[in-house]
Amino acid sequence: MSGIEDQISEWKSAVLKHRAVSSEDVEELAGHLRDQIAELASSGQGSSGLTEEEAFLIAVRRIGATDKVTAEFARVHSNRLWKQLTAIQAEPASTPKLVWMVAFTMAAAIAMQVGRLFWTADTGSGGMWSSGVGSSGTWFLRSYGLFLFLPLVAWFVFLKKPGRKLTAVLAAVSVGLIAAAWLFPFTSQSPALDGAFSASEIVFALHLPILLWLVAGIAFLARQWRSQERRMDFYRFSGEWLIYYTLIAIGGWILMMLTAAILMPFSWQVTYEVYFWLIPSGMAGAVIVAAWLVEAKQSIIENLAPVLAAIFTPLFALLISASAVLYLATRVWVNFNRELLLSFDALLLVVVALVVYGISARESTRPVGANDWIRFVAVLSAIVLDGLVLASMIGRIGEYGLTPNRVAALGLNLILLLNLLGTVWFSLRHLTGRATIGGLERWQTGYLPVYFAWLAFVVLLLPVLFGFA
Repeated sequence: MSGIEDQISEWKSAVLKHRAVSSEDVEELAGHLRDQIAELASSGQGSSGLTEEEAFLIAVRRIGATDKVTAEFARVHSNRLWKQLTAIQAEPASTPKLVWMVAFTMAAAIAMQVGRLFWTADTGSGGMWSSGVGSSGTWFLRSYGLFLFLPLVAWFVFLKKPGRKLTAVLAAVSVGLIAAAWLFPFTSQSPALDGAFSASEIVFALHLPILLWLVAGIAFLARQWRSQERRMDFYRFSGEWLIYYTLIAIGGWILMMLTAAILMPFSWQVTYEVYFWLIPSGMAGAVIVAAWLVEAKQSIIENLAPVLAAIFTPLFALLISASAVLYLATRVWVNFNRELLLSFDALLLVVVALVVYGISARESTRPVGANDWIRFVAVLSAIVLDGLVLASMIGRIGEYGLTPNRVAALGLNLILLLNLLGTVWFSLRHLTGRATIGGLERWQTGYLPVYFAWLAFVVLLLPVLFGFA
């Protein structure tokens, strides 16, 4: 019964956070909860009866029908509880998920090497990232996202079983993106890059992996891809996946450094060949491994996520606020160069990510706290910075004209500005007690199709509009 008492204690802590509920009321509710659990567990005795954990979940739901705070607790925690209760039954009876994960990981690593070998034969190039001039010589570099994330799409289709219709749509989208990456006739007219890549090709290569990540997200959500709550689950998955992938990358970097030290006495060429084979395959395989780790070890990250959000949100809020004040006071924003504009785009994306990650790790029953106000200040400062970036960017476009890079950057800034404005509105309603945090969650999850549409435009239509130059 100790496990049930731990869950009851967690439930009591969540209910006590609501200021309108006294400790005496909570103890009375806890007594009713224990009675319900005992009744459900005793009535379901037998091989197919209810366990104490299942009885706890049902009892919380029943009490929630007459108590608003408990109902909110049940809504927030039911998904996690059901995962705990069905963890054993969900495992395939025949082949363990670990074996399938290894198979998909090996397939991703091999596919990356096959693509690299074909590219090397096509260009006669021996360098890992060097390339011949022209479309045929750069196809591998602009389509590396296919080798990284198409195996992940297949992995999610295998795991989630999205149904024939959605599987057919995902297959058609994947084939279309492969055709675009390999058949678009990009030209080589970029003097800044020694003619190796066109501007359209660079924009294509940068945006294709992100579009493929959203395609993988549709496979991850499967039949529930329209659900706002499930989209927030995908946001959580993305943040957790990034943590694991980064940890794997750090471990891989240490491994490569040690490998280089061991092989150095033989020949630098030997070390280079090892890099040449391991790094691309490691990058591809780690995508699947990190996705598997998120679902296999989710409880670890669930405890880590709120800590990371609490640490980095104040730091970024301070950085953005100080930058906004500094740039406004000195007027240096009038002469922003391209590199600084790109840095601001990345910073704004980080702000949006921190907002989403912060609310995904936040208990909806928790009252407004310091972290909510810090996020609000960070978003306000980001809007000021975005306004400065847009003003500078419009000036550059007026002076130098439109290019694929500028169109992609301008569109991204406008999309981020709209997202941040909506975030400020829903955050303000939450902070002033006029709405719950659910409005902000729905705004962020409902914004995913906007990102998808913009990425599809940049990848599939923007190169055509600029004649692939």
